[in-house]
Amino acid sequence: MDNVVEIDSNHSIARFAPDEATLRKAAEEGFRSVVNFRTTDEKQEVAPDEERRIAEEAGLTYLHHPVSPDALDDELVDDFRRSLDDLPQPVLLHCASGKRAGAMTLMALAAEQGLDGDAAIAKGRAAGVDLTQEKIGQFVKDYADRKSGA
Repeated sequence: MDNVVEIDSNHSIARFAPDEATLRKAAEEGFRSVVNFRTTDEKQEVAPDEERRIAEEAGLTYLHHPVSPDALDDELVDDFRRSLDDLPQPVLLHCASGKRAGAMTLMALAAEQGLDGDAAIAKGRAAGVDLTQEKIGQFVKDYADRKSGA
């Protein structure tokens, strides 16, 4: 799929909100789950309930885990990490631009792999998700540092 960044073999970030055709294509390409980080307040072509229906009809497990950058905290990330562990892989994760999806995925992987903040940010940059100039990037770095004990 175009405009999708693979973080690792089980986690790919869409830099857009997928439409019905893209969700069906994701299933055809072997994805087993999709995660939507958009909030219900955001203007969307496909609302979360509709996205769930389409994803499930395509054979995908669906998780709506809304993230507002202004309300991001450790508990929200920790809840996502627990949910991510239960999803069939590989997983396609998205928001509107890929920044929240990338940040949440990098924090989950950093905690799982014991990466500090610099390593988490570097992992994202190497895969094509550069959060170094983003406010959310500082939260990723700080979260990974807290979880790794750095």
